[in-house]
Amino acid sequence: MKTAQPTLILNSEQIRQKIRRIAFEIYENNFEEKAILLAGVSGEGFVLAKSLAQELQIIAPFTVEVLLLTLDKAQLSQPLVETDRPASDFVDKVVIVVDDVLHTGRTLLFSLQPFLAVPVRKLQVAVLIDRNYPRYPVAADYTGYELSTTLTEHVEVVLSDDQRMGVYMR
Repeated sequence: MKTAQPTLILNSEQIRQKIRRIAFEIYENNFEEKAILLAGVSGEGFVLAKSLAQELQIIAPFTVEVLLLTLDKAQLSQPLVETDRPASDFVDKVVIVVDDVLHTGRTLLFSLQPFLAVPVRKLQVAVLIDRNYPRYPVAADYTGYELSTTLTEHVEVVLSDDQRMGVYMR
């Protein structure tokens, strides 16, 4: 059986434009802040967070820090979402949880867990692709691209491979 070739939705240049636009939106909504913390979900979400941080460092006067959120997206429940920093680093900070694709909201809902027990200044969500199939009460504050798909289609975001960088649908 022959596997269908993936359809390119966004190329590398379009992705860079989306990242830049999201960075400007983050700056516009947080221009009075001294620092923000971008919490990237492991995998392409973390790569996206680092790319957003690079853009923000160019355009914004505030400090930008990047944090790694580690969880297993395949698990139906998450006993503990790990961070690469202590919870005390989140106190009174603007935290933006970053992931590549918002599908049902489950992964992002789990990703908010480390920040709910700490008094953060503001908690926001940024995604490159919003597939718009909400099953959980999580919405993105910053979205690069909204994409209507069927439940059986798969969206793949490739940011960590410069040769294949793009958003693909299978």
